[in-house]
Amino acid sequence: MNSTYLYIMNLSAPLAERMRPKKLDEYIGQQHLLAKEASLRRALDAGVIPSMIFWGPPGVGKTTLAQLIAAHLNRPIHTLSAISSGVKDVREIISRVENGGMFQPKGTILFIDEIHRFSKAQQDSLLGAVEKGIVTLIGATTENPSFEVISALLSRCQVYNLKDHTKDDLLLLLNRAIKDDVILSKKDIELQETNALLSISSGDARKLLNVFEIIIGTFQGQQKIVITDEVVLQNAQQSLARYDKDGEQHYDIISAFIKSIRGSDPNAAVYWLARMVEGGEDPKFIARRLIISASEDIGLANPNALLMANSCFQAVDTVGWPEARIILAQCTIYLASSPKGNGAYMAINRAQQVVQQTGNLGVPLPLRNAPTALMKELGYGKGYLYSHDYPGNFAEQEFMPDEIKGTSFFKPGSSSKEQEIGNNIERLWKGKYK
Repeated sequence: MNSTYLYIMNLSAPLAERMRPKKLDEYIGQQHLLAKEASLRRALDAGVIPSMIFWGPPGVGKTTLAQLIAAHLNRPIHTLSAISSGVKDVREIISRVENGGMFQPKGTILFIDEIHRFSKAQQDSLLGAVEKGIVTLIGATTENPSFEVISALLSRCQVYNLKDHTKDDLLLLLNRAIKDDVILSKKDIELQETNALLSISSGDARKLLNVFEIIIGTFQGQQKIVITDEVVLQNAQQSLARYDKDGEQHYDIISAFIKSIRGSDPNAAVYWLARMVEGGEDPKFIARRLIISASEDIGLANPNALLMANSCFQAVDTVGWPEARIILAQCTIYLASSPKGNGAYMAINRAQQVVQQTGNLGVPLPLRNAPTALMKELGYGKGYLYSHDYPGNFAEQEFMPDEIKGTSFFKPGSSSKEQEIGNNIERLWKGKYK
């Protein structure tokens, strides 16, 4: 394959692919990991890296970073996608590395994209090779590895959380593309306004570059290209549809789905659910969001909602596609039709805020555990009233640190169930909590 052909291939690649950095120092973003004194950068500079998992939203550079690490350390890298690969592919690579002997370069990296889509058996097939150091695993996932990666494998990996690109990161990337890209650098492009581009990208660098390239393509034959928010918005819908081949803006659609449930519109909620089903979304991803919604948006107004959502997750995990869509639809309609209340959600928010402001306040002596004689002598547990020894299983006493006693975190909303809980608190505590 000659260099001319390679050059033509490069020209035909999408802008996001053409702008992939070739060296670690060209990488934009993730300074909490890659700054000079950051943990990952120190490991890379020392030439010793653990097996690791990159966890973060799409378009933040997980795949690129894995490739740059391999290049920086001069290590061979094998790449698999969990969507199209299985145990056979994993074992084949491990066997090839293990049997390479003196001819096999040391420190081989195995990069697995979307590792959360690997089943337990597929993840199990990695354990031995990772533990023995036959390969250094780098996994990439958009899902919380605590839920999606088996504990045995997770314990052998360092998890690095990659964050959305900042506004400055994205602007640097845009300007670098205009200046350095083999195609865009030949055009007269002026970035007059960038708010719309940045808003559409939502921190996703790949999305930003793909949309930008398509919008640039609408200026066929024009010498001067001026990018304004109006120009971007006029072309955004068409651009997004073209670059996102499945028509699924992952985080936008799950947001619309949850907001439809919160807004008690089961028809809209089922529509957004159908969009995710047709786009091949992970059913467990949807089911987890239903559990969160059941607690955050319904909560005490209908405690059965959480039971329903949890049962939904278990059933979806057992059944899988395509029948899981029916279970998800049932739960979605139930949650959207339920009375709403966010009393529990707001209560923990308020309590955390107080903890952040007041620090670690002392536990009142009557509430402390007193397993030793010395602790009893110091007054631990003294004065505690055992509620079940009193009428109605209630004895009025102080459970808060002195500094914040009387502080009310739970504020009942308008739902009848939350009002009932609020009235019960008022009956027992007779105005203590305002």
